[in-house]
Amino acid sequence: MSSTKKYIAEFIGTMVLVVLGCGTAMLVGCDAKNGCGYILTALAFGLVIVGMAYSIGNISGCHINPAVSLGVLISGGMSVTEFIGYIVSQCLGAFAGAGILAAIFGLGGVKDQTGGFGSNGLAGVNENAFAGLLVECVLTFVFVLAILGVTSKKAKHGSFGGLVIGLTLTLVHILGIGLTGTSVNPARSFGPALVAAFTGNMAPLGALWVFIVGPLAGAAIAAVTYKALEK
Repeated sequence: MSSTKKYIAEFIGTMVLVVLGCGTAMLVGCDAKNGCGYILTALAFGLVIVGMAYSIGNISGCHINPAVSLGVLISGGMSVTEFIGYIVSQCLGAFAGAGILAAIFGLGGVKDQTGGFGSNGLAGVNENAFAGLLVECVLTFVFVLAILGVTSKKAKHGSFGGLVIGLTLTLVHILGIGLTGTSVNPARSFGPALVAAFTGNMAPLGALWVFIVGPLAGAAIAAVTYKALEK
């Protein structure tokens, strides 16, 4: 499979993730006190992964997440050049997805229940950046560790890998939404924060570094841990 086709697949997959995942959060809200919206948002992100895994998984591996790509890179599953191409494609896809949401909610006059296109924040951890970093690092560690295990050549999950990965993402969202909004994906955080800034809401950009550093650190630790355990 050519690199260009992989990059296009990653662009599309990340765009869909933001449109359907962040879009659901914008529509129903994801306050921990509002159980319905909370669970719907967690399910939306997880189900997108399931759908995309079986749509583009055979083309690009369906990373649609720089943290996942970093884990694969460290595990020896891709080259540095391809890794860079994946990250650029994912970030552009996330930005496009957030732009689509801005158009839909703007033209339709629908209220954004999150106030920032589904962007992440630190309100749930009382604006404590260290706590936010820890949450994102731990949740991403769990998510990427599951991905590496499911996609390993030694795995015996048959065609259920995409379902396992999607359910794991749903699981980490159930804990993380009330704390940081759950990123575990720098691109997913980048797109909405940037579009929010373009519309005059600069707040999401202030904490954006947490949702880049935390997931990447968690992914790196997961990759190193899995390599050590698999030997």
